[in-house]
Amino acid sequence: MTRTAEHDKLERQLERQIRQTSKRYGLLAEGDKVLVAISGGKDSYTMLRILSRIATRLPFDVELVAVHLDQQQPGYDGRPLVEWLEQHANVAYEILSEDTYSVVTDHLDAASTYCSLCSRLRRGILYTAAERLGCNKIALGHHREDTLETFMMNLFYAGKLQAMPAKYTTDDGRFEVIRPMIECSEDKIRRYAELEAFPILPCNLCGSQSGLKRELMGQMLEHMEQTNPHVRAVMLNALTNVRPTHLLDQDVLAAWSERDEAIRPDAEVTPRRAHAAAEPVLKRNARLPILEH
Repeated sequence: MTRTAEHDKLERQLERQIRQTSKRYGLLAEGDKVLVAISGGKDSYTMLRILSRIATRLPFDVELVAVHLDQQQPGYDGRPLVEWLEQHANVAYEILSEDTYSVVTDHLDAASTYCSLCSRLRRGILYTAAERLGCNKIALGHHREDTLETFMMNLFYAGKLQAMPAKYTTDDGRFEVIRPMIECSEDKIRRYAELEAFPILPCNLCGSQSGLKRELMGQMLEHMEQTNPHVRAVMLNALTNVRPTHLLDQDVLAAWSERDEAIRPDAEVTPRRAHAAAEPVLKRNARLPILEH
């Protein structure tokens, strides 16, 4: 494969952004063993490629293990992915196989959204694999648009301010789930995947459905981008720039008032010595002046 200047530039940009995200949120640490979830899509291929580059340059040891789940979808052929892992990944890998496809399609009709149930099933299988492999972290390939669309869906349909965090601990406390590409734009990932010629595996579950709420959120972002080309970057910045005093959640406000002094300290305000006169133009019950002609 002949590399171009565009290819090299994109790779540097993605690597720089993932490094910054990892440092800002503490995604990688000495001795980590990370299960890198590989779906066979553009995002997970890109994540594994860039994380592999970063891991070799860190000042401490981090071990990566790529794990792919064959969900036994009709027409599935994972051979191109296995060949790519053998030739290009330079990390250990495992291929798992569980018939989650039948579980999803048996429990939900065609009008229902497959994504939520499918995601929960996949996540449980990956947790089991992570424990067996001795991994303490699980890396998922969500990007900037994923967290923005999740935020919008929760805002418009669930009535809560919630997006995808860069890192969280599972409910049972066993693993940390990390999203190294959460600040990377999907456009750059898509173009990088094209230049790398990743062997993309099609999805016959979520990829088969149209008119989903997430799809609608993407269309809204595209529409807003017509008047504000930077709307996605602005929205991502908003998720890192929360003002608890100007929201209506009393629990959040109470927690904010008890924060450590080092966390975004209040700016010192100098009282103004003089104010505008603010004298009345008209007093209540006052008689209006009589104008003479």
